[in-house]
Amino acid sequence: MPYHPSPHTPHHDSTELVAGSPLTPHAFAWDRVDDVLLDMDGTLLDRHFDNFFFEEELPRRYAAKHRLKVEEARERLLAMYRVVEGELDWTDLNYWTKTLDIDVVALTKELDHLIALHPDSLDFLRHLRAQRKRIYLLTSAHAAGVEIKVAKTRIDRYVDRIVNAFEVGYLKMRPEFWPTCQRLLEFEPSRSLYIDDDEACLAAAQKFGVKFLYHRSKSSSHQPPQPSSRYESIESFHELLPLP
Repeated sequence: MPYHPSPHTPHHDSTELVAGSPLTPHAFAWDRVDDVLLDMDGTLLDRHFDNFFFEEELPRRYAAKHRLKVEEARERLLAMYRVVEGELDWTDLNYWTKTLDIDVVALTKELDHLIALHPDSLDFLRHLRAQRKRIYLLTSAHAAGVEIKVAKTRIDRYVDRIVNAFEVGYLKMRPEFWPTCQRLLEFEPSRSLYIDDDEACLAAAQKFGVKFLYHRSKSSSHQPPQPSSRYESIESFHELLPLP
């Protein structure tokens, strides 16, 4: 779904993270981490696809179907999104196909040329592999959408497992997501790093006890960075990598 800024949440205690200046990489204590939990859309993948899909192209298709002005169609869809925000229906492509009478899965495939990794994602994933970290991709996306994005990016080659919200039964922003996810993956929260572009998801992970949290401020290649005032933000994964 398109990105909606989350309400500000309590600041994570970052006393064990040593941040450099904006011009130098963070000196991250990688020896304190065994498991790396990574969000998909906006964190590893460019959120431009999702923003364009749900805020531009889907409203255009809906407008043509119902003979509406595009702006009117967009307002109607944004209102529909808000009604189910935070629930599984929010990201369920089958739900939107039925609700809008538009094949949303087929449309996702039609526009898959817009799906892309952030340019720094592979460097980061390769570094984690070299450090022998366990890497898990956690996403609130629907399985059909995950399948299309994995086929396009081949990101599955770099992670140990992908867990989507429908496997767990809750979106990542919900506190209920995290205990079930932990049972599935058997990660140790006190030795885990989690990176997401959504503050609500970081807050839920923090509440569960995930120790190291970073906010990804540059979620879309078509928008400026949006740093968090509550969590330490990185614009690029390179800020967490050691100097060459």
